Amino acid sequence: MSSENQPVPFTADDYRARMERAAESAAEAGLAGVLVAPGPDLVHLTGYHPVNTERLTLLVLRAGQDPVLVVPTLEAPDAEEAVGSPALTLRDWTDGKDPYAVTAPLLDAAGRFGVSDNAWAMHLLGLQNFLPGTSYVSLTEALPMLRAVKDAAELERLAAAGAAADATYEDILKVRFAGRKETDVAADLAALLKQFGHSQVDFTVVGSGPNGANPHHEAGDRTIERGDMVVLDFGGLKHGYGSDTSRTVHVGEPSTEEQRVHDIVREAQEAGCRAVRPGVACQEIERAARAVITEFGYGERFIHRTGHGIGVTTHEPPYMIEGEEQPLVPGMCFSVEPGIYLPGRFGVRIEDIVTVTEDGGRRLNTTARELAIVE
Repeated sequence: MSSENQPVPFTADDYRARMERAAESAAEAGLAGVLVAPGPDLVHLTGYHPVNTERLTLLVLRAGQDPVLVVPTLEAPDAEEAVGSPALTLRDWTDGKDPYAVTAPLLDAAGRFGVSDNAWAMHLLGLQNFLPGTSYVSLTEALPMLRAVKDAAELERLAAAGAAADATYEDILKVRFAGRKETDVAADLAALLKQFGHSQVDFTVVGSGPNGANPHHEAGDRTIERGDMVVLDFGGLKHGYGSDTSRTVHVGEPSTEEQRVHDIVREAQEAGCRAVRPGVACQEIERAARAVITEFGYGERFIHRTGHGIGVTTHEPPYMIEGEEQPLVPGMCFSVEPGIYLPGRFGVRIEDIVTVTEDGGRRLNTTARELAIVE
């Protein structure tokens, strides 16, 4: 890939600003700080992506204090190479020493801390044993919007990932479907995502015929036949940020009912996307899409939420679901993906990633949403 297609690199100042915002958000939420284990939160906040093992690695963020990353001594050189390392202090511990004794002085002994969801229980319990006055809450519960609002550089990466997924869809329409297994088409999707710059493929759903009525169907050995509706849902990471798109195709000409159901889902997806604008509650996107499907009598066959956030992972807050009153903010990115699923027969789903702008929403997927006919 040419350098002109590479995104603008994140800097230590970018990571410093993210860590400061996280610490301030924690304080505003009444927390003593944030504890971040290896995983997507640590990558987002520091640029450091270590393997998550039994050795404690933990980022400690507290308002008014410098960020500290506790790391095993043998991994300290790698941590020092992370882009965000100049914005924090490294504190290492050697095998045979108690890592919790190293970490404890960094914490408020009676504080309540937000903890990244994928922290190991043994580490959290080790801290709690050392500091029995502390308490903990998951970041998804305490700070669900921690990674939700993307800056310009992040939006650039998400747009590039979306464009790569779109190119994948355009090319998959050229392959043969009839007479091939779902796994064959799924392999084609994975290869195309890689060809168009994805470093990681997270999922390649190919749900043909009755399998399409299962929203998270794993591609299997079923042979795709003429007359099948086929749900395609695929995505992964490019430049560290996610893609996720769904289109439904038909092998040969569809029946009147199949075309009608697809048209209803397309209308519902349009309604959900039109509802996107700053200040609107997440649940209003769900309501807008669901109202169309319910109006046409398929409400009970729309069996999942309308959307999910996307960023350094392909599923993250915010969620477009009834009861979520979080207002949309410019820079948020999420899917709009209504569907209709008819058990034993077929399913239809159409999905785009949408980002909230200053006055509305912008789709990061732009491929045709009409029912495509494949061979």
